[in-house]
Amino acid sequence: MEVYVARKAGFCFGVKRAINLAQDTAKEANGVYTLGPLIHNPQAVEELRQSGIESIGSLEEMDGGRLVIRSHGITLSEMEEIKRRGIDFVDATCPFVRKAQEHVRRLAEEGYFIVIVGDRDHPEVKGLVSYGGDDVVAIKGVEEIEAIPRKNRVGVVAQTTQTIDTLKRVVEALLPRVSELRIYNTICNATSERQRESLELARKVDCMVVVGGYNSANTNRLASMCRAIQPRTYHVEVAGELRPEWFQGIRRVGVTAGASTPQWIIDEVVERIKGMGS
Repeated sequence: MEVYVARKAGFCFGVKRAINLAQDTAKEANGVYTLGPLIHNPQAVEELRQSGIESIGSLEEMDGGRLVIRSHGITLSEMEEIKRRGIDFVDATCPFVRKAQEHVRRLAEEGYFIVIVGDRDHPEVKGLVSYGGDDVVAIKGVEEIEAIPRKNRVGVVAQTTQTIDTLKRVVEALLPRVSELRIYNTICNATSERQRESLELARKVDCMVVVGGYNSANTNRLASMCRAIQPRTYHVEVAGELRPEWFQGIRRVGVTAGASTPQWIIDEVVERIKGMGS
């Protein structure tokens, strides 16, 4: 059995940057916290906890120390509260997320009704919505287009891990409904490349394995996209979840991983698959 690993699998620039900032902060500060998980991978978050970087659910849980703002960013009100309390913090928000936040802020200042294409329950999207004031809505895709009120001037921003196809379909559906449409393609380049490479791999193999946290939006999106091309697509967090029956009669296996997946987890998955094929 041959195993092919996508070149773009694993940590993206924003995740690497956030982890490096957190680890550097832990060397300097007595007590380091993140408001919510730094990245969406339980195993990586546990590694950070063991090195003294604690994920908390609210600012009240801090006992001195320094706060590292997660890669997905936080809401505007959370940032204002951090500053009001005088909390020492390091901003590890992904630069692509920060850029999307600034686009939303600018659109709101210029009087546009704002449509954010993404998962409204995701921390990144919640943060984006908070910069939009009162005239903002988050939708998952074109199927929710009727929920958007008819406005003359509309601005569109995408969750950084969204697919370009979903963004295009939303834009096409909005065009007949508005007088002026301003679009910012805020999808991360690394996300687009990862998705494109994973789909190419899915077309060439008999089975796909997508590795990453179940709470990771970009990993779940990868799994869904690959499954549409290769029905034998399996999403796992760790190697121990692999099942031998998945690979019976399989000659070629493709492996890809979400942007928050550590390399050591990918390596373990690949080795376990190879062992099942021997």
